[in-house]
Amino acid sequence: MALNMTRRGMGRAMLLAGVAAIAANAAGAQGEKIAVITPYLSQPGTQFYVEAFQARAKELGWEVNVIDTKGDVAAVISRIEDVVAQGVAGIVVNVDPAQIGAGLDAAAAANIPVLGMDAGADPRIKANVTSNGYAMAAETSVYVANRIGGAGGVVMFTFDAFPPVQVRGVVADAVFKNYPDIKVLERITPDVSDGGIADSRAKMEALLAANPTPGSIKAVWAAWDQPALGALQAIEAAGRQNEGIVITGIDANPQARDAIAAGGSFEASVAQDFKGIGTTTADTLARVLGGEVLKASVIYVPTMLITSANAKQ
Repeated sequence: MALNMTRRGMGRAMLLAGVAAIAANAAGAQGEKIAVITPYLSQPGTQFYVEAFQARAKELGWEVNVIDTKGDVAAVISRIEDVVAQGVAGIVVNVDPAQIGAGLDAAAAANIPVLGMDAGADPRIKANVTSNGYAMAAETSVYVANRIGGAGGVVMFTFDAFPPVQVRGVVADAVFKNYPDIKVLERITPDVSDGGIADSRAKMEALLAANPTPGSIKAVWAAWDQPALGALQAIEAAGRQNEGIVITGIDANPQARDAIAAGGSFEASVAQDFKGIGTTTADTLARVLGGEVLKASVIYVPTMLITSANAKQ
């Protein structure tokens, strides 16, 4: 009995010591200057998780500087170099790490930790917090294949320049290739400088004109919601909304949810937990600043398929 009491006492002491250490790390991190750098702030998803990061950072007592390079990926490098010179405590990036190597080297040389927020993997990034793009793309591409009975022409909207989106296209390609009667009519990379809707609509309008026969386009698979919304606008403007063209996206942003709830061609999207991505990124950075060595280089936040059945939930 005495031995058991001793063990319980030791366990309680260790627990209290752990809590004290976490509190000390949090207190030590207060007042830290953190930089968030992205070229994609025009995208709704990016806006949502940046806002969630800022909200959690405020709770942690951090001063956050959000830097938007407005579609200029190369400019991310010089912005990283700027904040390194300013002596920030941590940096969060939302861009392909392979395209900003010089900036990551500068941060590493200054011993400033860098985290990815829906970015990509790189040895110089402590961890990338994101959704599982492989799983999301599998879910929507299989949805498309099932809805069109495994046959027909499919239009794909992809964006290989950004790793989280690039992997979605890879998975969708693999799914569609597994159906011999599905033909990918076009694999489109839209201009995303204005968010992606306008250029996606223009490119979809051209495809509709090139394929005027009803049934010649069975579905549109989009790697994120903006092209899906642009395609929907093009289909409706062409008066082809009653052909049964199936559209899917990924993100389930508010505009996409409204379109899905309306019960038209836009049938499904995958809801990413943008708040969860932003909050988890901040909490993970806090752990790093507290001295923790992370075991996982990629941290996945759960997702959910959205259809007309749950679009308004």
